[in-house]
Amino acid sequence: MAKVSSGLLMYRIRNGKPQVLLAHPGGPIFRNKDAGAWTIPKGELAEGEDRLAAAQREFAEEIGVPAAGPFVPLQPVTQKSGKVVHAWAVQGDLDVRSVKSNTFSIEWPPKSGKISRFPEVDRAEFFDLDTAKLKINPAQVAFLDELEKLLDRPD
Repeated sequence: MAKVSSGLLMYRIRNGKPQVLLAHPGGPIFRNKDAGAWTIPKGELAEGEDRLAAAQREFAEEIGVPAAGPFVPLQPVTQKSGKVVHAWAVQGDLDVRSVKSNTFSIEWPPKSGKISRFPEVDRAEFFDLDTAKLKINPAQVAFLDELEKLLDRPD
């Protein structure tokens, strides 16, 4: 069965243009990766957990602050790995210098027997949509496209 994750796509408007918050995965595997490596703050659902509740929990865990709604559901995407990602757009702002992520443990270096801890997110930044489309996991570009369409709609 495919893994399922939920996350939040936070956006803000600067000089009349949207910017989105993306997170760079922490740990040694992503250390030197940039284009295509960034993601919305997201994570896997706990057994029986509501998808939006999971998205809010993961955002708070990975960014270090809660996000306040309203939350606008976006169409889910399936990543290359087969993981299905559900997302909600939410308008908000934060100081990216204050991002404080939870951590995870892995054996590093591999087969060393040494367990090391790394932040799940080593940094987060707001990007304009064109830049974000280059930085984000390719499957998640659909979230950016959908947000762009939502923001272009007249009220």
